[in-house]
Amino acid sequence: MFERFTRDARAVVLGAVDHAERLDAETVEEQHMLLALLDREASRASFALTSLGLGGRRESVERALAEARRRGGLSRADTDALSGLGIDVAAIVSRVEEAHGEGALETPGGDGKSEGRGGGKGGGRSRGWWSGFLGGRPSFAQGAKDLLTESLRIALAQQDRHIGDEHLLLALTARPGVPAEVLADHGVTYASLRRVLYGGGEAKAG
Repeated sequence: MFERFTRDARAVVLGAVDHAERLDAETVEEQHMLLALLDREASRASFALTSLGLGGRRESVERALAEARRRGGLSRADTDALSGLGIDVAAIVSRVEEAHGEGALETPGGDGKSEGRGGGKGGGRSRGWWSGFLGGRPSFAQGAKDLLTESLRIALAQQDRHIGDEHLLLALTARPGVPAEVLADHGVTYASLRRVLYGGGEAKAG
């Protein structure tokens, strides 16, 4: 699959692995892909993000992602659903942190999920076409793998021959979860990205 990735898209994938390692995550998650996309310069994704006003707001995005990690990776939609069942997530987080310290609900993976993990570092990691490319570094969690598949679907739908970093960004906004929620809070949605990238807006990525 990686042979279809552009240089910018490959850089995002490797950048996501770097972010996962810096955050001491055992697997690469969708939030790491978002952070890697924010690192890009002079690419179609970076153009789109800047056009939609996200340039210079990285700290705000990082704070929102960190807050989600404190909730154990729950999105706002998740917490709203639990609230409807009478479960106050904020109160639970507060009580747990009072007893065990700030960030006690955070998991190494950063999204509150534990699938694919074994007893030790690297244990239980699933392998696939990405394992050789990553050279034994943290593998992708299921959500991140699904994101790559979604980016391929979007590229094919646009009749684009290669998967660029813009397709990865579109896939992030197309999938429910914390990254899409954080991007939407900052004015970046699937619809707004499509307008910038493929026309119908004031600017179009070249």
